[in-house]
Amino acid sequence: MKLYGRITSFNVQKVLWLLEELGLCYEHIECGGRFGGLDTAAFARLNPMQKVPVLIDGDHVVWESHTILRYLAAEYGGETWYPACAYQRSLSERWMDWGHLTFQQAFMGTFWGYYRMPAEKRDMQAVNESLEQCVNSLNILDKALAEQAFIAGKTITLGDICTGAVLYRLTSQGLDVPLPENVTRWYEQLKQRPGYQRWVMSDFTELKGREDF
Repeated sequence: MKLYGRITSFNVQKVLWLLEELGLCYEHIECGGRFGGLDTAAFARLNPMQKVPVLIDGDHVVWESHTILRYLAAEYGGETWYPACAYQRSLSERWMDWGHLTFQQAFMGTFWGYYRMPAEKRDMQAVNESLEQCVNSLNILDKALAEQAFIAGKTITLGDICTGAVLYRLTSQGLDVPLPENVTRWYEQLKQRPGYQRWVMSDFTELKGREDF
């Protein structure tokens, strides 16, 4: 099994975290960003979108981060990660989609507008608007976590992977982001997981003030 993608890619980190959770053996191949390689004909044959992450599992090539997560969970995660019951799967998958379309988009507004933008070019009004959306998302998460340990129940799921991966960069980029009580408790649990520590809580300073890749 091989995973292509630079470690500083947010979406690559999600997949690396899940690979660790599942205890799978894999080779991580850095590409994209300063490593290059995405514009080659060979890589385009793997992913016509020429983006990372890309997973190769035997004869199977899978791209798009959330599709890779679902594939790994279904193929290797058993009932714990991919319940046979469609409704039970929906309990975590709704948070995957919400995390991608709502929470992550608000976070990216702060990350690109603040951290990755040179200081002299920042539009702080736009950054603060995105930050407000992040706070609203955190409050929604807090309600969901009020009576359960993880986002979709008693155990970690893909919903936690996709939403929890946002928190480290959101709170580590230099902006004041107060976390509600239940989100704080959940975040502390995530930070104890080896895969989160290794891949999500990793150095991303090469991206500071950098508008490309």
